[in-house]
Amino acid sequence: MFPWGLSSLSVLGAAGTALLCAGLLLSLAQHLWTLRWTLSRDRSSALPLPKGSMGWPFFGETLHWLVQGSRFHSSRRERYGTVFKTHLLGRPVIRVSGAENVRTILLGEHRLVRSQWPQSAHILLGSHTLLGAVGEPHRQRRKILARVFSRAALERYVPRLQGALRREVRSWCVARGPVAVYEAAKALTFRMAARILLGLRLEEEQCSELARTFERFVENLFSLPLDVPFSGLRKGIRARDQLHRHLEEAIAEKLHEDKAAEPGDALAGIIHSTRELGQELSVQELKESAVELLFAAFFTTASASTSLVLLLLQHPAAIVKIRQELAAQGLGRACGCAPGASGGGAGPRPDCGCEPDLSLAALGRLRYVGCVVKEVLRLLPPVSGGYRTALRTFELDGYQIPKGWNVMYSIRDTHETAAVYRSPPEGFDPERFHTAGEDARGAAGRFHYIPFGGGARSCLGQELAQTVLQLLAVELVRTARWELATPSFPAMQTVPIVHPVDGLRLFFYPLAPSAAQDGRRL
Repeated sequence: MFPWGLSSLSVLGAAGTALLCAGLLLSLAQHLWTLRWTLSRDRSSALPLPKGSMGWPFFGETLHWLVQGSRFHSSRRERYGTVFKTHLLGRPVIRVSGAENVRTILLGEHRLVRSQWPQSAHILLGSHTLLGAVGEPHRQRRKILARVFSRAALERYVPRLQGALRREVRSWCVARGPVAVYEAAKALTFRMAARILLGLRLEEEQCSELARTFERFVENLFSLPLDVPFSGLRKGIRARDQLHRHLEEAIAEKLHEDKAAEPGDALAGIIHSTRELGQELSVQELKESAVELLFAAFFTTASASTSLVLLLLQHPAAIVKIRQELAAQGLGRACGCAPGASGGGAGPRPDCGCEPDLSLAALGRLRYVGCVVKEVLRLLPPVSGGYRTALRTFELDGYQIPKGWNVMYSIRDTHETAAVYRSPPEGFDPERFHTAGEDARGAAGRFHYIPFGGGARSCLGQELAQTVLQLLAVELVRTARWELATPSFPAMQTVPIVHPVDGLRLFFYPLAPSAAQDGRRL
């Protein structure tokens, strides 16, 4: 017994010593990690680095960010202020919020900062994209894409977009069980982007398979830059290569189309616009441009569409006002075969063949619908912010932003702290956009609302995105009523894209024609 007791004590002592040594080494490593970034400040500037924490060696605060979501940023903003430092995805980052600070960053493009996405995103998206271009290449690419999203191009897209959205909403109404709205919105958004923007000829099964591949690609876009087996980056590379292989055939066809013909989709428009400028894009450049278009439209539009459905359900008074506005504009009914509440009939068919009845001009007259869309994007912006890299050391809010550090401006935090509207920023109030005060229209005021960024990097597809959301709002409100299929509203996940954690499971029912035309009924 006695020798065994001594042996046990010896083992326990050794284990305790090992744990103590490990703890001391870990503490030393973290101290050296913190010291390393403290010494990286620009000594030519007398200003201090922003407050904050650099987390653990190499990993920084990435794990905290992924787990805590929006709470990560809000808690640190409360602790350190609107400008703080952290370490995410392998890089030192200065997190910035507030209209004045964001204005400095967004208007400092090419002068103070340049666009910088995480290294993993740069690897996966490629070097021939608008997102990664700087200086003159960025201006040239933006000029080409501006034609793709011109008002004339949008007018061509609207009828097909409305048809796709109408079929989708009608299919939700005849579903036999609850609809997972976020998943359905992702599938719908991908179909619209692939078929309408890129002009891909895809059967339904092909489209579904390509959508799953693209989702794997985007899910791994923001990952640690480690190209090793089973890593997020490796999964993203495989998905990207699959997408590129599929796009090659479609691109080859478009390159041989009649050069004099009016482009019918965005990808053909890119080819056409480039040729008008006396240039020719390589197949690799076109593949990367096509994937970039899908990326710009896919998760963000699906997120905003889901948020629209959710917020309208939570605020039925907005539905009443939309129906009243539609009735006043003579748009209370979608078409002669609009689904109605039947007492035992066959119910509505999702493949309605009625002609689209909306245009950009008609949508422009729906002022309240436009305000609802703006409020959805203000309250639940799909992405939390954007990345930049400091080109030189500069001052921001009393701190130095060292050359070479990443800067991430926050859309969500800026919206949450804006105090320029008549009602509190945390509430849902579409009419705030009818009555925004002078402060909201001043030099810095327009940066209180930045769902599409701003400056030289503002989103070129913002009018298209708002058009899709307006069309969805109209088709939803005059076609269906909907309710939760779960006991309570779901929590929202905010990293990397805003969406309900359960996908938002809802029951949809066809709306009686009289209810669609009567703004007083739900």
